[in-house]
Amino acid sequence: MNRQSDIDWMPMTMSRIIMKVRTASASALLMVALTICGITAKPTLKVSASDSFFALEAIVPKKFGDWREERQPVTQVVNPQTKELLDRIYKETLSRTYMNSDGYRIMLSLAYGDDQRGGLQAHKPEVCYPAQGFTVLTNSEVDIATPFGYIAARRLSTSFGKRKEPVTYWFTVGGTTVRGKLQQRLAEIQMGLTGQVPDGLLFRVSSLDDSSHNAFEVQDAFISDLMKVLAPRDREKLGGLLTAH
Repeated sequence: MNRQSDIDWMPMTMSRIIMKVRTASASALLMVALTICGITAKPTLKVSASDSFFALEAIVPKKFGDWREERQPVTQVVNPQTKELLDRIYKETLSRTYMNSDGYRIMLSLAYGDDQRGGLQAHKPEVCYPAQGFTVLTNSEVDIATPFGYIAARRLSTSFGKRKEPVTYWFTVGGTTVRGKLQQRLAEIQMGLTGQVPDGLLFRVSSLDDSSHNAFEVQDAFISDLMKVLAPRDREKLGGLLTAH
């Protein structure tokens, strides 16, 4: 590259650097402002205290569509935390294995916490799976289509020796799906301003399948079938979905 090209290139590079710095600074300032708002709000009312009918075991059916709960599952749901830790982090958990008429199995894991502030924030599967010895091969965002709208989710392809386990999961805070700390903090502040302690739910499905593409297709069908049979308020709590489109 000649000297003139170097001169022309430098302003463009500096402009990009300045833009990145400004974006990072704005995000940092926003996080500080949100933290201050959160401290000022001081929420005290737990959502679970005013919602005595919310119980994972009751609202998630054991039969729906082409799916039936497998009473004696042959596959184990990944759960690296001890019971003591689970009891401290989550108010309620649910783990089931479902099977369809083709013999395909889906492992469902739900974890609900009525206080997701600070150290009680739900653990991400990309952290939990490696803790069990799995390798995370891919990690990407996805919008899952349902009859009630899209769910902002994340997909992982994981492996443990010969075991291949594609995973789809998402978080909800106050009935809204969130991606990343900024969205989570915004949802927490919104609840805090109404005096409510931010609650949260981790929704995770996985299956043993050498083909991630096939696994994700079946998982999407499973999720859509489940959302169809849930009551509107339970669909909002589990999937952040409000009304039918």
